[in-house]
Amino acid sequence: MCADTPHHPTPVHTEEAMAITLGELARTIGGELFNAPDQDLEIHNIGLDSSTLAKKAPIFAAVPGSRKHGAEFADTDRAAGALAVLTDRDGATILDRKGDTRPRLIVDDVREVLGVASSSVYGDPSRDLVLIGVTGTSGKTTTSYLLERGLMEAGYKVGLIGTTGTRIDGEPVPTKLTTPEAPTLQKLFYRMRQHGVTHVVMEVSSHALSLGRVSGSHFNVAAFTNLSQDHLDFHDTMEEYFDAKALFFRAGSPLAADHQVVCIDDEWGTRMAEVAGNAQTVATTGKRADFTAGLVTVKETGEQSFTVTVPDHGEVPVTLALPGAFNVANATLALAAAVRAGVDPVAFARGMAQVAVPGRMERIDEGQDFLAVVDYAHKPAAVAAVLDTLRTQIDGRLGVVIGAGGDRDATKRAPMGELSARRADLVIVTDDNPRSEVPATIRAAVMEGARRGAAEADHEVEVREIGDRAEAIRALIEWAGPGDGIVVAGKGHEVGQLIAGVTHHFDDREQVREALRHTQSDGEGK
Repeated sequence: MCADTPHHPTPVHTEEAMAITLGELARTIGGELFNAPDQDLEIHNIGLDSSTLAKKAPIFAAVPGSRKHGAEFADTDRAAGALAVLTDRDGATILDRKGDTRPRLIVDDVREVLGVASSSVYGDPSRDLVLIGVTGTSGKTTTSYLLERGLMEAGYKVGLIGTTGTRIDGEPVPTKLTTPEAPTLQKLFYRMRQHGVTHVVMEVSSHALSLGRVSGSHFNVAAFTNLSQDHLDFHDTMEEYFDAKALFFRAGSPLAADHQVVCIDDEWGTRMAEVAGNAQTVATTGKRADFTAGLVTVKETGEQSFTVTVPDHGEVPVTLALPGAFNVANATLALAAAVRAGVDPVAFARGMAQVAVPGRMERIDEGQDFLAVVDYAHKPAAVAAVLDTLRTQIDGRLGVVIGAGGDRDATKRAPMGELSARRADLVIVTDDNPRSEVPATIRAAVMEGARRGAAEADHEVEVREIGDRAEAIRALIEWAGPGDGIVVAGKGHEVGQLIAGVTHHFDDREQVREALRHTQSDGEGK
């Protein structure tokens, strides 16, 4: 175990809200005060809109938006009780026009200081927690779940923040984003500290790193899963995408964690380890690394057993209910992050054996004689990995329902169809979350890739287009026979489908169960 591992903080059980004076906040972030005769005004909360402003002495952070400046909503936040406004010079001009005479704290770039400001308002709560951040294209949620359960088994009180929601010691807390905005995030850390949480596991997206949502947070450990094509609607190139992730690891970066673990199974991981200031490496493909996985055995159920070689500890046995080589990598990375946080690896590994992740390689069993899985895979590499894993678990044919989201990286649509057709026997292209786009336009791009993949595949592939997602799922299940495998990819744990600005209830898992029951009740189940 490393001699410089982080401390385990003493739980704080105070119900008294933190406070900082307006003058102290101005000095902390280097801002200029106006209309502020009382610099001792106490600030207890900070928020970006009226819905996130708490009742007691809040300050409103007015940031420029894609359509309107936040200062345009000053009347709403004032009605919500905001005593002061943190904004930029454009925001100050808007406040003057609106006749708003509240104290103002003016900075050049609100987002640049928002994380530090929010952390200061809540008393720098992350410094009283062992904070572990997980970033990468795929595997963040699974790795975070493995960390949460392993830490709990090792005796710690744990907070979790990620794609499927937030939990404080196992209890759900409503949140909207994978990585919440800085004021919400720091308030979550504060609440977790109040509840005696000692360790927090958090998914950290590239958006969060680029937009400063995690600024002001003190990370003890950063973990990198992998990098593949995604979010090129936000990052112009893969290099920009990599650079955003590297903010968490690069030597000298203000966001860099104290300790870093990097999976080097892909070339991007190898590069990340090279730019990192203090990284230990993880490998599951035979490469030399600090933490390595080996002796993998897989049962027919997909359950896996393997060993992880841990520095200064030797081989640690691991059992996973989660199938797939990529989950061996996720678990090895989780174990490495835990060790870097000073956790006993054997106790931690026991906890990982109990993990199931909603919508991640989730089996749906209604007594049918074929394998049915729902998975969140919505990126080319993730879809390929899921199909490769399922192919090893079946003797029969492989079918997939696939789609692509609207208003997102359009360049990944054709590759998703192509990689699916190269691996599956049946590809049904359907709608995912079209959002504001025309669904048929999205499907056409995926179909183009699927047809190309089918033409180049080394086996016969059937490609269908069925826009209605429920109908596509029914068609896939009606096609499946004994020994086959099917996967409904793209939405995983999600319970809504966003079409033309309206979210309709839709859960792939419910749809698969309903279709399975229907085919069996009609005597059509194979």
